Amino acid sequence: MIPTDEEHARGIVAGSLEGAAVACRVFATLLLALMCVLIMGQVVGRNVFNSGMPWADELARFCGVAIVFLCVPLLALRGQHIAVDMVPMMLPVRFRRWLAAVVELLVLAFAGLLLWSLYAFLGRAWKFATPTLSIPNWVFYSPVVVAMLLLLVISGVRFASVVSGRATEARKEMLP
Repeated sequence: MIPTDEEHARGIVAGSLEGAAVACRVFATLLLALMCVLIMGQVVGRNVFNSGMPWADELARFCGVAIVFLCVPLLALRGQHIAVDMVPMMLPVRFRRWLAAVVELLVLAFAGLLLWSLYAFLGRAWKFATPTLSIPNWVFYSPVVVAMLLLLVISGVRFASVVSGRATEARKEMLP
C-alpha cells in the first residue's frame, strides 16, 4: 500500500518531532553527566583540597533546570508522562477521546503560558547575567524556551491526532 501525500507529510512531521525530542534528551543526558562531574568536583574540592568552586554550583543549577525541561518534549511525544488514569480507563472510549483532547488543550495552554511568561521576564532580564559565571539570562533560560516551543508543537499535533481519531488507530498511548 502506497502512502498518501497526507500520510507521508504526517510521517515527516512525526519523524522531525521525534528527532528534535531525542536531540533534547541526548543534550540533557550530557548535561546530567556534566552535573555529576561538577558535584563530585565540588565534594572532592571541599573535603580533600579545602577549596570550593563557586562557579560549579551555578553551572550545576543550569544543568538541573535544563535537564528537567529538555526531557519534557520526548515524554509528551511518547505519552510517557506520569498520569493517574484509573478514572479515564473506566470511561467509554468516546469519552476518553474527549478527555484526551481536553488534556492536550491544557498542556497547550501550559506551554503557551510559560512561553508568554518567559517572554515577559526575559524582555526585562535578558541583558542581565548570572552572578558567578556571567551567563546571560537569555542563555540560561534558552533550554526552557526550546523545550516549551517543542512541547507546544507536539501537544498541538497530539491534539489534532486525538480530535481526528488517528490517535485511536495509530497510537493507543495517546488516550488515557
